[in-house]
Amino acid sequence: MTTYGFLGIGIMGKAMVENLLKAGFAVNVWNRTGSRCAPLVGQGAVQYQTPAEVVAASDITFAMVSDPAAAEALCFDAGGVLAGITAGKSYVDVSTVDPETSGKIAKAIQDKGGRFLEAPVSGSKKPAEDGTLVFLCSGDKALFDDAQPALDVMGKKSFYFDQIGQGAQMKLVINMIMGSMMTAFGEGLALGDKVGLEMSDIIDVLAQGAINNPMFQLKGPQMANGNFSPAFPLKHMQKDMRLALLLGDEHDQPLFTASAANSIYIKARQKGYAEEDFSASFKVIKKD
Repeated sequence: MTTYGFLGIGIMGKAMVENLLKAGFAVNVWNRTGSRCAPLVGQGAVQYQTPAEVVAASDITFAMVSDPAAAEALCFDAGGVLAGITAGKSYVDVSTVDPETSGKIAKAIQDKGGRFLEAPVSGSKKPAEDGTLVFLCSGDKALFDDAQPALDVMGKKSFYFDQIGQGAQMKLVINMIMGSMMTAFGEGLALGDKVGLEMSDIIDVLAQGAINNPMFQLKGPQMANGNFSPAFPLKHMQKDMRLALLLGDEHDQPLFTASAANSIYIKARQKGYAEEDFSASFKVIKKD
């Protein structure tokens, strides 16, 4: 039976590992703050002290960390992923990073004889818990096939793209759209509230039309009630917006709406909302 490793036990990683364990898979885990692994060890996971040890003990190792700098540190630091890679070992990075970071990590893994797959996910806390994430993969096709049993447990759909970096590009495009939608949604709720419309009524009307979507119906009532507990932290959305804008610059593509939305997320970070859900951008938009 394939043994899986998982590095990074945050909001997403914890839920993903729990689904692997529930499915009966053998899972080795590591997290920078080791105590976060305790609930998973109680469910049958094996905890190691370094990423390199997890990689050495696993056939396929997944990683979910916060940003490009964290992804590079996880791979290249002493005791990191690269130190555990040998021929036959496989590494799947499900973090959201820029294509350049993904390519750098891929080359390092491949140069040591390992296999690499980038597989950023579309989805946040609830989809991670429900096993309904969407994986956006590129890299080693054989590894994509070999990892499919685990991907099927953690997600509802896996896409494969030919070139390293295309998975990262797709994720940045998707999150850029989502981040821009959230700020437009927040502006609509704020304007409606200002003119005396109930936010719950706005959400109900939206539910009947062509622009209805699960995000509005999930986040809307929470926003109306002032609940911004993090499913996808605002600091990560702002990071993804920034990376998407950089991608646009590289390819001479103006991103007017996304640029305006990013400014709202930057201001929200400055206001101290970085650790709250990305829907907390509403608190910057709505002025009492």
